[in-house]
Amino acid sequence: MAIELNKPARKANTRETSLGEILSGLTPKRRISDKDRRFFTERMALMLSTGTNLHVSLQAMEGQLENPSMQALVEQLIEDVGEGKQFSQALAKHPDVFSQTYINLIGASEEGGFMHEVLEQLLEMEEKREKLQRTMFSALSYPVFLLLFALGVVVFVLVVVFPKFADMFSSIQDQLPGTTLFLMAASHLFREQWAYLLTGLALLLIGLRYWAASNNGRQWLDWSKLYLPGLRGIFVRLYLMQSMRVLSLSLSNGVGILDALHASRDVVRNRLFHQFIDGVEQRVEGGDGIAAGFKDSGFIPPMVQQMIKTGEETGSLPKVMARLADFYEGELSARLETVSRLAEPVMLLVMGVVVGVLVSSLILPIFKLSRAVG
Repeated sequence: MAIELNKPARKANTRETSLGEILSGLTPKRRISDKDRRFFTERMALMLSTGTNLHVSLQAMEGQLENPSMQALVEQLIEDVGEGKQFSQALAKHPDVFSQTYINLIGASEEGGFMHEVLEQLLEMEEKREKLQRTMFSALSYPVFLLLFALGVVVFVLVVVFPKFADMFSSIQDQLPGTTLFLMAASHLFREQWAYLLTGLALLLIGLRYWAASNNGRQWLDWSKLYLPGLRGIFVRLYLMQSMRVLSLSLSNGVGILDALHASRDVVRNRLFHQFIDGVEQRVEGGDGIAAGFKDSGFIPPMVQQMIKTGEETGSLPKVMARLADFYEGELSARLETVSRLAEPVMLLVMGVVVGVLVSSLILPIFKLSRAVG
């Protein structure tokens, strides 16, 4: 009898579990962020540095994670390592979270027994990348804010202010300045055809996005970043800093030159730079050395070419590349700060001109109207 009474309870539990699984499946998965990977790297480096076993460290790591997606990833890592797979092989199953550089360095450290040191170096590289992102954001955020504010002022004046003066100005329309007539026409267009204007703007943005994603669009944008004055000074420094950092870290930890070049290729989002790295790989495979590949490029500064050649000849290539990465990180930060300092007064000047035109387009007709009435 007791067995019969327990059966419904089991069914109820089964139904609850099934419902929970259904609801869990309907809930969108939280993506694994750079912050999650950085937390994982930091904690693993700390535990391994104390001599804790890799498998035990992963098990301890599982309880420290808040992101369910990262918890599931660590569970998979625990299972793979428990089955006897190399840690680098387990990480390679998750290329969307762990870069090729990350995997290569872990693989090299497995043979040398210095995994916690490699994890600390990877963490340092992540922190430097995050610092650069903050620098770029702070350099561009204020000029962008000023631009958006200026556009907001223009739209407000055209949509709200000018219509209130339209009837008043109609009596002296033949005496109105050209700027006032233009702004009145623009105000009428904004108010009467706003749906068409928004549709046209949306289509334009969609078209630009489609073009930028096309082969021709990406090719032109990538070429512009490497060769157009202004953009070149920023993006060449950025790409060199990223690639030199990966190459230095990889080579100093025993990763092969070809694997290191392949990993450095993946951290840069530029097809022409990828072609440059492919050319360097071909030179290395042909026995010419890495310096010969750098010499073939049309955008690599002569200083970099000479330093790579010297480093290759003296056997100090990882140190030379580390110095270059630090140098260009400082250069890039300084360039971004300069751009920000120059952009601020330019944007303020533009805002002043815009506000001046708007105010004069309203004040001058009002003076003329008061004279006519007087």
